[in-house]
Amino acid sequence: MSEINEAVMDKITKVCLCKSISRATIKKAILDGAHTVKDVNAAVGSGSGPCRGQRCGPKIQALIDTMKDEGKI
Repeated sequence: MSEINEAVMDKITKVCLCKSISRATIKKAILDGAHTVKDVNAAVGSGSGPCRGQRCGPKIQALIDTMKDEGKI
């Protein structure tokens, strides 16, 4: 996937459905130093909706793991 297409998809893909937080917002928080789900939640407000992070928590952890594996963090 090209970087442009990835950037567009990151903006429209919601990781936290309860709070409508995009993958782009989550990735930016990770790049800015939030390297745990708890840190990301504190930075962007994910995990504070009705599901209390049960849906987005695993997705956020997967993004953190992927970004670590790719050497981005």
